[in-house]
Amino acid sequence: QRRYFFLIIIAYAIKLPIFPFHTWLPDAHTDAPTAVSVVLAGVLLKMGGYGMIRVAVGIFPETAHSYAPLFVVVAVIGVIYGAAMTLRQTDLKKLIAYSSVSHMGFVLLGIFALSQVSMTGAVLQMVSHGIITGLLFAMVGLVYSKTHERSIPKLGGLVRQMPVIAVVFSVAGLAALGLPGTSGFAAEVITFLGSFGSTMVPGIHIYTILAITGVVLGAGYILWMLRRVFYGPPRDEYNGVPDADKLEKVYIFA
Repeated sequence: QRRYFFLIIIAYAIKLPIFPFHTWLPDAHTDAPTAVSVVLAGVLLKMGGYGMIRVAVGIFPETAHSYAPLFVVVAVIGVIYGAAMTLRQTDLKKLIAYSSVSHMGFVLLGIFALSQVSMTGAVLQMVSHGIITGLLFAMVGLVYSKTHERSIPKLGGLVRQMPVIAVVFSVAGLAALGLPGTSGFAAEVITFLGSFGSTMVPGIHIYTILAITGVVLGAGYILWMLRRVFYGPPRDEYNGVPDADKLEKVYIFA
């Protein structure tokens, strides 16, 4: 039974993905066109989390309970590692990809805290992350289509040329870092409350507190990215760059 459990878990861990099975994701997003990145982040990754809940935990509850402490530790490592790696990125797509690794750590924490509240938080985290990150990748695609550049150090002051894109990108970024009033905030709070109150994993209170540091790091990399790309000193080479046209505004606000 343990063998089948781990085979299933590894398959879904690659799909989700979680540390250390995440290495394919940044390169996949970097090389993929915008539409593929949106679908990958919004839908396909979440199948891994859904499979863990319905198949791994649903069919093997006793084995899941036995190994829950291991997966909680892996989740916390993934949260902190993903956030730390995000701080080092200069490519917009890679930054968002590594932020996804961090957020999927929250999902794994919620699943293997094995409480009803934490499971609810994990599901909401997947739904929220799919919407928010899909929008972020769509915004990166628009920025690239206008400037032909994704390198953060080479961008700056774009709010003057593309205010609509800047505002929508900023709103999506604030939702991703868990600003109160957004679905990202609700998902993280429910996940942390559920895991903190779980009695299934010894010492989970400490692991939950460590995972919360990932939220702090998340605020750091999102705000740094927004400031550098949109609110930093303007660059002369982007004078006259157009904002979103009517068709692009339709799918942004849809």
